[in-house]
Amino acid sequence: MKILSLNANIEVYSGMKELNKADKALLKAAKKSLKDAYAPYSKFKVGAALRLKNGKVIIGNNQENASFPLTLCAERVAIFAAAAKYPTEAIEAIAITATSGSQVLDKPVTPCGSCRQVISESEFRFKQDIRVILYGEKGEVYVLNSIKDILPLTFDANFL
Repeated sequence: MKILSLNANIEVYSGMKELNKADKALLKAAKKSLKDAYAPYSKFKVGAALRLKNGKVIIGNNQENASFPLTLCAERVAIFAAAAKYPTEAIEAIAITATSGSQVLDKPVTPCGSCRQVISESEFRFKQDIRVILYGEKGEVYVLNSIKDILPLTFDANFL
């Protein structure tokens, strides 16, 4: 037997003010997209904004449904919208933020497992890492150089 040790490298910033100009602008776009989230059931609104290689910024927000499995997360809304409109453009970075109807989110919100897999597929598709910027409503910002930092044992087409 052997032990496999997995490590993640996460840049931790004390707040949005410490971010570089590009990351700050992307996070602001994600925060702005929160206003249009449709979350009447959970009151948990998520906003995402991604920057494509051509410089275009695409936003997404969560869209809930009374039939809960049909709900779509903000990350997937943004990624699929980008793929539909700009199918040959790689994603350089994605910013994700959220608000809750029941508490103040004072730590970064991370993508769910399904969204991590979709981000991973986009990295695989374009053979390029995606910078991931995570934030709550206040406090620290986490920045990852790739989704692999929080999904280290990825499943991709190499297994098929």
